[in-house]
Amino acid sequence: MGRAEARRARQRGARRAETGGAGIRRFFTWKRLLGTFFGCCLFAMGAFYVIYLLVPVPDPNEQATMQSNVYKYSNGKILARTGEINREIVGLDKIPDEVEKAFVAAENKTFYEDSGIDIKGTARGVLNTLAGKGKQGGSTITQQYVKNYYLNQDQTVTRKLKELVISLKVDQRMKKPAILAGYINTSYYGRGAYGIQAAAQAYYGVDAEKLTVSQGAYLAALLQAPSQYDWSVAGATGRELVKERWNYVLDNMVEEGWLPASQRAGQTFPVPQEPKAAPGMEGQTGYLVEAAKQELMDRNDISEKDINAGGWTITLNIDEKKQKQLVKAVKRQLEDHLDRKTNKVDATVQAGATSVDPENGHVVALYGGVGATEHWLSNATRRDYQPASTFKPIVFASALENGSRTQDGNEIGLNTVYDGTSRRPVQGSDTPFAPQNEDDRSYGPVTVQQAMNKSINSVFAQMIVDVTPAKAKETALALGMKDSDGFVETPAMTLGTMGASTWDMAAVYATFDNHGKKVTPTIVKSAEHKDRVIEPGESVGAQVISRESADTVTAALTGVVKNGSGHEANTSAYQAAGKTGTSENNKSAWFAGYTPELTTVVALFGEDAQKGKQVTLTGTANSGRANGGGFPARIWADYTLRALGGGSDARFDLDIAETAAPIPTATPTPTDEPTRTESPTGEPTRTQSPTPTPTPTRTPTPTRTPTTPTPTPTPTDDPTGEVIGGGSGEPTGEPGGNGNGGGGDEKPPKP
Repeated sequence: MGRAEARRARQRGARRAETGGAGIRRFFTWKRLLGTFFGCCLFAMGAFYVIYLLVPVPDPNEQATMQSNVYKYSNGKILARTGEINREIVGLDKIPDEVEKAFVAAENKTFYEDSGIDIKGTARGVLNTLAGKGKQGGSTITQQYVKNYYLNQDQTVTRKLKELVISLKVDQRMKKPAILAGYINTSYYGRGAYGIQAAAQAYYGVDAEKLTVSQGAYLAALLQAPSQYDWSVAGATGRELVKERWNYVLDNMVEEGWLPASQRAGQTFPVPQEPKAAPGMEGQTGYLVEAAKQELMDRNDISEKDINAGGWTITLNIDEKKQKQLVKAVKRQLEDHLDRKTNKVDATVQAGATSVDPENGHVVALYGGVGATEHWLSNATRRDYQPASTFKPIVFASALENGSRTQDGNEIGLNTVYDGTSRRPVQGSDTPFAPQNEDDRSYGPVTVQQAMNKSINSVFAQMIVDVTPAKAKETALALGMKDSDGFVETPAMTLGTMGASTWDMAAVYATFDNHGKKVTPTIVKSAEHKDRVIEPGESVGAQVISRESADTVTAALTGVVKNGSGHEANTSAYQAAGKTGTSENNKSAWFAGYTPELTTVVALFGEDAQKGKQVTLTGTANSGRANGGGFPARIWADYTLRALGGGSDARFDLDIAETAAPIPTATPTPTDEPTRTESPTGEPTRTQSPTPTPTPTRTPTPTRTPTTPTPTPTPTDDPTGEVIGGGSGEPTGEPGGNGNGGGGDEKPPKP
């Protein structure tokens, strides 16, 4: 190719490039781009119009025509029917105007002007749903009404598009007041209340027409998160959040001119009343139903709203016969002795109990109180009282499990000797602690078995130091107790100074009963719905402490029943193990016990419901101290005898270390009522007859050198040492206590 031809070829290529570039530029002109955009918009509008024509306004959804829930005993007999929608439709003429405006201020300030939809909010919700970000807000009141009444709570793109279309149609067909009334009457407020009338009764005990603006603002704020914002069950964070939203509602009302600023300034947060059971939940029924609902929510992926929507058949593990026997035992052994009408102490007494089959973890009976419609808070599951000395076996179990030793280097077992001197300062602890024994009585050197029988505070105060509070707490949590703010790792913990429920302690003692395999009490046997069936998993889990440790604790607790503070539960009709407990200032009294076939924990609580505080049980039924070895042990024995059909031949199959046997049968004192004789000076003195000193199988070296060279069970009336408080001024039990401790105040039988 010559130079001329090459030049012509380059010129042709350049012209083609110029022509091609010009062609692309001609195609992507602003007119064509604008036309394409409008074309897409017209297509989208056309598609939406087609959808609008094709999507009808459906019939009300299932929730709008709710079914009941059926609760059954384990034998299939119906216990209760619940779940019919708790709602009474009221018109806006029955709702104060300011309350009505509070809902608009909370959810949709432009409600009265919009067309029923929020395009931006809905688009954001669709995009977030596609991105997997879960539930997103942004809906108008009309959209929320449509979702409540016609659709469901599913967070899907299809449902959101339907919501958009139906909302437009509803906004065209219905007037704004009717839509607002529908929204207020179909929304769920928690506590089983659907609609503002039910919510007004549930939270403030008034009809909707009597609500104040502050109360209305709270109910409007509540709709965002009914369970989290319910003041009676909300934690510190939940309460702070609902207060912020309450203020937000009122501020929006001022901004929109619906509430004068001067009136807003005078508003105070309206704390709602405590929850009350719905009609039909009288007696123990309400407690059983509530426990089942709570378990379904805690252990399964079910919300309270799902349950209240109805259609469930829930079978409980509750044994109808045992349940009735427990109620009768409380009546015979406690209620028949109380004068609740005229005796101020008797009026404050509350009883609670949980009974568990240790082999499978089934809750076979539960006592929540005098009646769910009279005292809604279940005494079986509440955790606001101290378990007291029922915690001491946990300390002993931890010592066994960790191979703990005394300050003198002796391994801890049933026959290990400790110093039982009252107010004896613990050794080896950075936190000073010197608890007082019951009646400030000193015992001198005693074995662990004897200390367990008599619930001697000073012994277990030293033992938890030997174990370390941290390890003791670790054992407690493994056995089934729940952590809490009051569960502080200090020596005082040995006296059961944390909060616990009879349900929690039944888990612990059932685990002892089941040779150290973790027992998680469960009240729900099965729950069936039309589209799902729930069968709770196994309630007996892994070995959380060794069989030897658990069985050694059982051996110790059989001694408590035979020769110690739990003697009221002793009978030849069955073999039993148990522990008494009485908390600081006698505010709670416990008996936790078990046979090879049944574990039951019974407790009494002193509660002044009107003042919202704990009070002493002393003087209950005019009987002095209401300790764990009294009413609770007698209730336990009455119930257990009948629950076992009059008795049982079953015996504990124990695997304990040889060094732990034999179990001493002697108590550390020959009598709890010493005789008085005259001294040469004419002053009365106490004298007590000695009892044989048990022969320990290991070297009986006490953790603190006693004044007597050899172990002797004779008590001394002269306590040694001063009361030394804990790190926060806690001499024994709860802060500010008087030094009586969390136990050790139960009297054993007279020899």
